[in-house]
Amino acid sequence: MSENRTPLLHVENLKQHFKISRKFTTKAVDGISFDIYEGETYGLVGESGSGKSTTGRSIIRLYDPTDGKIIFDGRDISGKLSKDDERYLRTNMQMIFQDPMACLNPRKKISQIIAEGLEIHHICKSKEEVDARVNDILDKVGLSKEQGTRFPHQFSGGQRQRVGIARALVMNPKLVIADECISALDVSIQAQVVNMMKDLQDELGTTYLFIAHDLSMVKYISDRIGVMHLGHIVETGTTDEIFENPIHPYTKSLLSAIPHPNPIVEKKRIALTYNKDEEGVVYENGHEHQITETHKVLATDEEFKKWTA
Repeated sequence: MSENRTPLLHVENLKQHFKISRKFTTKAVDGISFDIYEGETYGLVGESGSGKSTTGRSIIRLYDPTDGKIIFDGRDISGKLSKDDERYLRTNMQMIFQDPMACLNPRKKISQIIAEGLEIHHICKSKEEVDARVNDILDKVGLSKEQGTRFPHQFSGGQRQRVGIARALVMNPKLVIADECISALDVSIQAQVVNMMKDLQDELGTTYLFIAHDLSMVKYISDRIGVMHLGHIVETGTTDEIFENPIHPYTKSLLSAIPHPNPIVEKKRIALTYNKDEEGVVYENGHEHQITETHKVLATDEEFKKWTA
């Protein structure tokens, strides 16, 4: 990944804090920075509650960021959005949500749900063009146009997730934020959905921010990976760098938790544990250490020496 070309999405020192009471504020995302380049898949991984979904929702502006900068395709979308910027954001960035049932309107037919974005933003000139695009995307995600006349409750979980993907991709967006879009599905269906997303990426040139906690799936689909813990990105690098040369103890603990298909190897697998308080790690004190051009880790100088020794 050449670092000198302009990223499609540039996130700098993004913070998303939620005021719970007068005295207490949750720092869900606390000063993260990363770039996503056109046509690639950037995987964001970490345990539940690490701030991955909040990051995605802040980028697409479902939440107003507390602080930081978000540059999408050369436009600053971090502050108050102008009408023009908001329209550009809504047509060129889409999100696939985690729960396929909760994000589909139960009173609308599938074809109406998929066509909604096209109609709101007047992207097509006629009803026939809308129908043609809806039928085309249904075909691409492996559903028939006859199924477009059904309601969400008449589909299985995997099919509903395909509808969610179709709704995002029918707009032909530059960036798709996939928020744990396969976590609710069976393993066999997960593979189908991910393969379909990869095929569509090759065909349409879409860029993905792929949020997940299943590392084996992230390894399969991602070009680069950011490892997130308690609102901070602790390590980032290409897929090979993260899997073959993890530096941060949290990354190592995540990788050690991946089950091995070979039962003999699986018996010998030792799962590492990581507790930042016991290790005395304070993320706020650390800064980025460059290991290679693409591989960075968040640490103080002493921690970096200790972890790379």
